[in-house]
Amino acid sequence: MSATITRHRRKRKLKSEINVVPYIDVMLVLLIIFMVTAPLLSLAVDVDLPKANARAAAPQKDPVIVEVDAEGRLGLRLQGAPREEIDAETLRAKLAVFVQANPQVPVFVAGARDAEYAKVMDTMVLLQQAGVGKVALISEPGGNDR
Repeated sequence: MSATITRHRRKRKLKSEINVVPYIDVMLVLLIIFMVTAPLLSLAVDVDLPKANARAAAPQKDPVIVEVDAEGRLGLRLQGAPREEIDAETLRAKLAVFVQANPQVPVFVAGARDAEYAKVMDTMVLLQQAGVGKVALISEPGGNDR
């Protein structure tokens, strides 16, 4: 008896379906990435800073106060003298001379409620360039009035 080996060949059918599982995985990963990074994208914050509940600093006998008004103009009150309107270069020169004579005297920056934040920051940079070591911000006492 002869053994006949019969092979059964199955015909392979091509799948015509698209496998969407990898696409779903990618979409879920992207969704998680966007959910994590979305809070980091806030570029602006609504801030109203002129009042604070912080405790008052010990009052200085004759403080040095640099004022920034709403239009960005600078003013200087140098140890009890009346306010004098001053430009940035003159302010830097006067404070540099004053700080050399009195290195430990703090300088207070009083920004008007409507003053641009950039103007106040520019003033603080100017004080740093003049060699001022101690700078403090002045605010009105009281809580937030929102």
